[in-house]
Amino acid sequence: MDIEKEFEKIGGTFLTPSRQIGSSLSGIKAFIFDWDGVFNDGRKSDDSGSNFSEIDSMGLNIMRFDYWLRHNHLPYIYIITGMNNQSAAWFAKREHLDCVYMNFKNKREALQDICNNANIKPEETAFIFDDVLDLELARLCGLSFMVGRKSNPLMLEWIIRNKVCNYISGFSGQDHGVREICEMIIGISGDYSRTLDLRIKFTGEYEEYFNLRNSVETRIKA
Repeated sequence: MDIEKEFEKIGGTFLTPSRQIGSSLSGIKAFIFDWDGVFNDGRKSDDSGSNFSEIDSMGLNIMRFDYWLRHNHLPYIYIITGMNNQSAAWFAKREHLDCVYMNFKNKREALQDICNNANIKPEETAFIFDDVLDLELARLCGLSFMVGRKSNPLMLEWIIRNKVCNYISGFSGQDHGVREICEMIIGISGDYSRTLDLRIKFTGEYEEYFNLRNSVETRIKA
């Protein structure tokens, strides 16, 4: 299967050839997700909460499982949000992510803390983002993937012209851009059919992975 063609069919844009992205993915140890506009459409309630989709949650879980199958250890998974977002915290605890950074408007500080705690380098991280406040971090991380949307054509043109990220999704946050990016990552670096077959069984490799995943205690840093 030609991964680039498959994802270009749904509107995805590769700023970096998929083969080169795959080579870089082999050295990635941590995946960092922005929250608002990435897992949702960016709308928030008066208590600063915002929702998420189970479709994206499954994509993240399958990507994590595929990584474990290839590396025999879990990737680090983080969420960074500029708000006190209890929905993000609840999701992270349920999915046993490593840490949620809340009220971090300067996301560089969160990246520094991630690297210090996990003993990794910025180039060993991949960042999934959507907007202007994320652009500095997108340039600092080893790989970056943007959740696209049609409402900011000038920013998209600027990002493409300056090659700020490696891939822009065809689908927006409200239409499951996270799932698209997770499947793209598996398609480039893993074996999607094998990963899905083993996930469906829910025994053997997936059970071992699932028990290990559930042993992760989520930290909340604000």
